[in-house]
Amino acid sequence: MQVYTLKNKSIEIDFIARGGQIISIKVPDAKGNVADVVVGYDTIEETLNGDAYFGALCGRYANRIVNGEFEIEGEKFQLDCNNETNHLHGGVDGFNRRNWKVSAVEIDRYVQAYQLSLVSEDGDQNYPGKLEVSVIYGLTDDNQFVIAYEAQTSKSTVINLTSHPYFNLNGAGNGSAMNHELLLNASNYTPISAELGTTSGDIVLVKDTPFDFTNTKTVESACKTDHEQIRMFDGIDHNFVLDDFDGTIKLAGVLSDPESGRKMEVYTDQPGIQIYTGAHFDGSEIGKKGAPIIQCAGLAMETQIFPNSPNYEHFPNAILRPGEKYKHVCIYKFC
Repeated sequence: MQVYTLKNKSIEIDFIARGGQIISIKVPDAKGNVADVVVGYDTIEETLNGDAYFGALCGRYANRIVNGEFEIEGEKFQLDCNNETNHLHGGVDGFNRRNWKVSAVEIDRYVQAYQLSLVSEDGDQNYPGKLEVSVIYGLTDDNQFVIAYEAQTSKSTVINLTSHPYFNLNGAGNGSAMNHELLLNASNYTPISAELGTTSGDIVLVKDTPFDFTNTKTVESACKTDHEQIRMFDGIDHNFVLDDFDGTIKLAGVLSDPESGRKMEVYTDQPGIQIYTGAHFDGSEIGKKGAPIIQCAGLAMETQIFPNSPNYEHFPNAILRPGEKYKHVCIYKFC
């Protein structure tokens, strides 16, 4: 499995074709010391045999669809349920498990860039329509790692693509990211229904809840509370509703590590961002530097539309029709 590299004067990003997996992002700290800030494995062999979501592109529909069911124009569709009773991240053979075609491209704004492309045939994982997907991985001079998605379909279908790296800005393998400080431009979030295993359909204010990151605070300060929603997932696995969404690229959040001085800004044109503290990591897997992958070994910040959007009319549109183009930009800027 070939490793592809994006590099500028400061940072270096490695990825592979399987799932477009981002396997390494090396970033200097405040003193110039370089560390790899994404959770994963030391070798390609371990990567291919390990958690296939680490740093991967997820689709056709990232996040969850209740009971794997949705309806388009009166026709019902049934997807596989690979997350208890729900469909998650495109199913058992989602885009994270596919070998993407990778080509180097020259685009003015980037120091280096690659195009990743994939064709998902009509009926793939029971999704309707032949879906043609293109993703640009681009790196700018000022340390912006840009992920730009485009897709078109032959039949009306649902779509929600995202990238799934877990960030530990103190360096992967150096303990948990619980001490990281998080700011989110999100005054609302979508609570989880214990019965559904995903969003209830409600959109509620974060004010006076642990999910209020409108002012910077540590991840731990939220995860250590006794709030019902926190107890449900032993941490955070929630979609946050970004303020002032209008389809343009805006700052969604800022993650910073007080120990190393590293900071990462996240920008997107999407209406939501899923924050996940990795409650399922129990130390049984060995990751980079030979360290166990423990709870909150890294923090996932996945820009996207909302979970189960195909089944809630008041949630953002999840349907892509023939003649339309799906577009999504996510930027991780290292400061």
